[in-house]
Amino acid sequence: MIVAGQTPLKVTLVAVVASLLLLLVVIELIRSRRLRERYALLWLLTGLVLLALSAWRGGLNTIAGWFGVQTYPPAVLFAVALLFVLAVLLHYSTVISKISDQNVILAQRVALLELELSERDRVPEPSAAAAPGTRAS
Repeated sequence: MIVAGQTPLKVTLVAVVASLLLLLVVIELIRSRRLRERYALLWLLTGLVLLALSAWRGGLNTIAGWFGVQTYPPAVLFAVALLFVLAVLLHYSTVISKISDQNVILAQRVALLELELSERDRVPEPSAAAAPGTRAS
């Protein structure tokens, strides 16, 4: 029987399992060096907050009451998850913007170096016969 304003046990169990799965995937990605630690912090924080809210049914119900959610408290859990995902997306957008700017600078430097090399190839080297201090006959 589901009481209005209570988180169903089945939803709690699924949310706990999903949170643990998220944490395990992030830890495995860090361990296999496919995700750097500095980028994983937001994902780990997301997993821990979702795990805490999922496992603590009374807390989730209380927080839902603070936000005026009376009929289905797990809606707050999904809202919190969405906010964390948006925070991760914003963080990655700033990282991508910075890398994009660095990429433009590197492309410009490479172009300048290629120009310098091509100009060196065009200028003939003085021959040994025309070296300073010797007379050409």
